[in-house]
Amino acid sequence: MTARDMAGEINEGSVPAYYKEVYEAVRCRTDEKIQLEVFQRLLQRTDLSKAALKQIAEHVDSADGFLSKLSFYKALALIALAQQGKQPTPKLLANCIQEFPKPHLGEPRELSALRMQPAQDDALTVSQTLDKLLSRDTVQVELIPEKKGLFLKHVEYQVTSQRYKMSVYRRYSDFDVFHEVLLQRFAYRVVPALPPKRMLKGVLTSVSEREFIEGRRRALGRFINLVARHPLFSEDELVKTFLTFSGSDVQTKLRDTCRKMGDEFMTNRTAAQAKEYLPADIQAQFSASRELIRNIHNSFQRLRDRAEKMAERSKENATDLLMFGRELSTLGSDASPLPSLASSQSTWGALRHSLKNLSVEFSVLSDKAAQQGRREEDDVVEKLNFFLDLLQSYRDLCERHEKGVLHEHQKALHKYSVMKRQMLSATVQSKEPSSVEQLESRIVQQENAIQTVELRNYFSLFCLHQETQLIFTYLPVTSHILGAFVNSQVRGHREMGEVWNELQPKLGFLFGGKNGPKPLV
Repeated sequence: MTARDMAGEINEGSVPAYYKEVYEAVRCRTDEKIQLEVFQRLLQRTDLSKAALKQIAEHVDSADGFLSKLSFYKALALIALAQQGKQPTPKLLANCIQEFPKPHLGEPRELSALRMQPAQDDALTVSQTLDKLLSRDTVQVELIPEKKGLFLKHVEYQVTSQRYKMSVYRRYSDFDVFHEVLLQRFAYRVVPALPPKRMLKGVLTSVSEREFIEGRRRALGRFINLVARHPLFSEDELVKTFLTFSGSDVQTKLRDTCRKMGDEFMTNRTAAQAKEYLPADIQAQFSASRELIRNIHNSFQRLRDRAEKMAERSKENATDLLMFGRELSTLGSDASPLPSLASSQSTWGALRHSLKNLSVEFSVLSDKAAQQGRREEDDVVEKLNFFLDLLQSYRDLCERHEKGVLHEHQKALHKYSVMKRQMLSATVQSKEPSSVEQLESRIVQQENAIQTVELRNYFSLFCLHQETQLIFTYLPVTSHILGAFVNSQVRGHREMGEVWNELQPKLGFLFGGKNGPKPLV
């Protein structure tokens, strides 16, 4: 590299290899700059006088506490000249027309220890709260009135994002493609599963078509809200496209966007250095967290099952109360004359007329019970399902990690060991040089493949560590669920109690006393 290169545009091809190696050893992991503190540590290894070090520092631009790549290369050249006993000045650089000599700094791999360790909280820690996650966006998914067609055909949804303040229209197939590209781009993250497209065989006997479509709408709503509130997904172009693109072919748009961006490993600036951010006991932490989250998932499933039964009982109670009132009305509507056996003082005639009027109160009670069932379903069961969807997506992620990245790593290592044995055999048997060279080339390619898989494995663990934190960030949603459960019960019992209290005086009038009928036993 000449002084002209230093003074103007750098020709990367002319930069000495050693300069590049030193730069890569000490630069920041997340960008192309050199921290000033790191550069000062490097200067201390040069054995130069304080005056020379001061001179070099004065001629190197270190704005905002960092050196650019160009400034660092200039500094290395000044160090090399100073070590030769020359004055490290820009004037000397300008007069120098030869290649700059190699500074004596040691092996580049040893210099990496000078690099300041990154603040792990900045890269590995997910600095989020539940309120922040929930406030990222709220997305409504509503059914558009069905168009004529075959079973489950032409079902469309209106998807409205509070963040982007707009609505778009999507079919299930659009959600399906969106889910597909999310998995391609974020294979190492918690991507929630989609509900099934059609009812499974045998489900038709217990679930109506309308109930299935409503259940699927709810599940799609949970899916898109989990995605829209994820710290990474929410800022990604794929999510913005799905929530805002109003063109005629959103599926093609999504696939094109994904293809241009590539998967997260290729675009994340910390992916190649993920190993350096991981704690030494990452595997132990992962195993412990996975077991804990598995137990939490199982407990929340049981809570959801009980909440569903309570909601179902409220609906059944509504039906029973309505039928009870109808039977009273039927009884009171019976106009058959009393037989002669009945006492002349019998009050049955007046009593049964009053019974007919009570059916109105029981109809109100039925409505209140039905409302209670819907509240329990919407406010409690739905919140439980929301959190369960997230927990299940975490368990799916753990399986992808083990069956995907780890499995690919094992396959690559096995293939490499086979090639090495073949190479050893070919060497011993003195085969043709060309065949040995081909085998050597294949071994090099496999070594590169193994390195890539290993990097992906560490990045997968890096992402798992972050996604585990995300799950724990969501755990306080338990208080939201319990609050919704208690509030629904308080409101439901209060509303039902008001109707029963209104009914009680009418019973007193019906039986001729303020306190109602006397006890039978």
